[in-house]
Amino acid sequence: MSRYDSRTGDSTSYRDRRSDSGFGGASSYGSSRSHTSSMKKDSDGNDSPRKLDLDGLTPFEKNFYVESQAVASMTEAEVEEYRKLREITVEGRDIPKPVKSFRDVGFPDYVLEEIMKAGFTEPTPIQSQGWPMAMKGRDLIGIAETGSGKTLSYLLPAIVHVNAQPILAPGDGPIVLVLAPTRELAVQIQQEASKFGSSSKIKTTCIYGGVPKGPQVRDLQKGVEIVIATPGRLIDMMESNNTNLRRVTYLVLDEADRMLDMGFDPQIRKIVSHIRPDRQTLYWSATWPKEVEQLSKKFLYNPYKVIIGSSDLKANRAIRQIVDVITESQKYNKLVKLLEDIMDGSRILVFLDTKKGCDQITRQLRMDGWPALSIHGDKSQAERDWVLSEFKSGKSPIMTATDVAARGLDVKDVKYVINYDFPGSLEDYVHRIGRTGRAGAKGTAYTFFTVANARFAKELINILEEAGQKVSPELASMGRSTAPAPPGLGGFRDRGSRRGWS
Repeated sequence: MSRYDSRTGDSTSYRDRRSDSGFGGASSYGSSRSHTSSMKKDSDGNDSPRKLDLDGLTPFEKNFYVESQAVASMTEAEVEEYRKLREITVEGRDIPKPVKSFRDVGFPDYVLEEIMKAGFTEPTPIQSQGWPMAMKGRDLIGIAETGSGKTLSYLLPAIVHVNAQPILAPGDGPIVLVLAPTRELAVQIQQEASKFGSSSKIKTTCIYGGVPKGPQVRDLQKGVEIVIATPGRLIDMMESNNTNLRRVTYLVLDEADRMLDMGFDPQIRKIVSHIRPDRQTLYWSATWPKEVEQLSKKFLYNPYKVIIGSSDLKANRAIRQIVDVITESQKYNKLVKLLEDIMDGSRILVFLDTKKGCDQITRQLRMDGWPALSIHGDKSQAERDWVLSEFKSGKSPIMTATDVAARGLDVKDVKYVINYDFPGSLEDYVHRIGRTGRAGAKGTAYTFFTVANARFAKELINILEEAGQKVSPELASMGRSTAPAPPGLGGFRDRGSRRGWS
């Protein structure tokens, strides 16, 4: 039996299990972070000699990494060359060497079988460096673009982690908690967790708003090892005593930048305050603005940090970017002409700024005979699921969307992205066009750019030039004559501007 399969059928193996229920029931856990140290950083980053309050908490195992012979034999020069080749930048102490094959990670056979079944041939850059870091049980900051393989970077070590813990007893909450900003991303994470966790008989559930609570409550009451949740609905479930976080020892914050951008900061802090302080925390973000960095300092202790590519904002070079400077009144005719040129049955994703605009353009397209459907935050969950299903299957190859679909939307073979409206930040631009050109495929992104978007011209030109794209004379002229967008517009979007879903 694998040394990771230490779960036992004896429910009493979880010592000193508390019987109190309520919101987390963890107020006595304190706010410090590592049970291997009696020191913590306070909120100002200063060392504070506050001892961990771990009374009544059962110790748990979280370091499962054993370096393989192949990895151990890599020289420092070979490690540096490999990281440079795969654009991996690392920070932290005692950093493990990257792995080049799945077997080098030390995953148990049941995990390796699922990897082989999925048809993967080698780890992606974030997996190559992120897996050994996560398997060592240390806190981890991962900065990587969507579509880089980061979901499995935290899910496969999570499965190993679950299998090393005592089995759930009646009334126990989850062992692994993944927080995600949107319903769509949460559902996709759960699909991966279910696929790779099925051989271990690990139970998962997805907790999100916009649907009846009943099925989610039943899953939680039966007991699930992995919960993937949006912050608001999870707090609802905790306050109504449908779950607790006393057993959580592995916490993931996925797309932390997006969660902060959507105003979830207070909810995240509330949730994390009810999780034991010696947990392992993995903190994922596509960008690294100050707000994201500041939050990481509150929740992580002595973390590794791995960056794939550059932490500076840049676009995937596999995506051809075409930016047309036009007027607002020219947009629809330009869209139709573009569809006539590129429509070949491939999936086309059209982004708009507002729900109203999304519905209007979809209605107009359908009246003109185009197979279009729309998705945004005002749609019911059932309707959104149906629209995604029609789009994924190719029955409706044109989908209009607001930024609810910009991140976490995992649809294979999106060949074209069209920015009908330019987004409210350069981060959203990069993530929108990142819906194409995934998993090594090529893609094309068309953007309609108007005078109203002029403040973004200079930074957009930088992104285009960095990716080796042509800059039209009209856009270049606009870039020379306008100042760059102020912070909160061109960079991390202003908190007061579009909180929540469009």
